Amino acid sequence: MSEKFVITIARQFGSLGRPIARLISEELGIEYYDRDIVEMTSKNLNLPVSAISNVEESAKSAFFNMNYPLGIGTTAMQDSIFDAQRKIILNLAERESCIIVGRCADYILKGCKNIINIFIYAPYEARLANCVERLNMGPDEAKKMIASVDKARESYHRHYCGYSLSDKDYKDIMIDSSLLGVEGTCDILTEVIQKKFNISK
Repeated sequence: MSEKFVITIARQFGSLGRPIARLISEELGIEYYDRDIVEMTSKNLNLPVSAISNVEESAKSAFFNMNYPLGIGTTAMQDSIFDAQRKIILNLAERESCIIVGRCADYILKGCKNIINIFIYAPYEARLANCVERLNMGPDEAKKMIASVDKARESYHRHYCGYSLSDKDYKDIMIDSSLLGVEGTCDILTEVIQKKFNISK
């Protein structure tokens, strides 16, 4: 029986990081947390899920583009949500082996003993095609979403972690998902994780 371990996955929008994470969790037989953290946060803060999501979505607005100027009321709410999510992520990592997607988990769990931090990316054209073909977006909508979500995630990560979402100094593995697709990327990452943590196949 291997020791408890945690995998964090940060990703570019449209790189298919979420389905890859879900597939890895199925292959390894461990829990996968993404939007579940929003639901847990809503319960802890006694706020509806929509309120948590709306504040997270504010990352796409001028609020983030101005790099959190002092005096904006939303900052307090965003900080409260981040702190609640931080506690949830720490508790999940303490409780069980799991995969945690996004939400600065790499930074929050930087002192964790058994951890692999992964960044999933893809060329712009591949991400655009994924948005159109897999997420059923129109090309113009896809271009806007890629630009806005990339900017929001980067701003959020820099604000709370102090470094770029894709900074190689804080990642163990960086992989282009367009090279082998969802299943192929899952296979490669699962094999690395199994070797790293001595997990029997």
